[in-house]
Amino acid sequence: MKRFVATARGRVQRVGYREHVYDEAFERNISGYVRNLENGEVEIVAEGSEEDLREFINAINIIQRPIVVKSFTIRWEEATGEYADFEIIRGEIQEEIFERMDYAGNVLHSMDMKFDRMLDKQDRMLNKQDEMLQLGRETKEEIAGLRSDTKKHLEDEFAEMRKELVSIKDALARAGIQV
Repeated sequence: MKRFVATARGRVQRVGYREHVYDEAFERNISGYVRNLENGEVEIVAEGSEEDLREFINAINIIQRPIVVKSFTIRWEEATGEYADFEIIRGEIQEEIFERMDYAGNVLHSMDMKFDRMLDKQDRMLNKQDEMLQLGRETKEEIAGLRSDTKKHLEDEFAEMRKELVSIKDALARAGIQV
């Protein structure tokens, strides 16, 4: 078993970082804690197998909006076995409430941005659909015009052929040939 003490710096408070760390520890056989420090950093103390701890470090040393870990320092130590599980050490209730409100605001902002992108995409799709419908109408009009032109052309050709047939029959009849 190993232990590390880590300090995360960057945008790590009031963005749900401690919950992220807690969730990642929960996925592994890791005990210890995560807590906010007065200077705006976050401290993580974790004990577990070296493999689990290295995976854990990779999972919490992140830039994943709104969390931005700009630096992550680690000090390795021998495990003490003093922690039964992993916990979030919370501060004063008012501070925690404000942090939750900030985090909720970030989540709502993120949802709003995604909703805006979704609406933009939907608008582009509707515009494309309108273009396709207009193209369909134009194609239909073109086909109707082609049919009309073809019909007129064939009617004119058949009328001309009838005249020529009548003319040929008349010529044959004058020559004494019955058809």
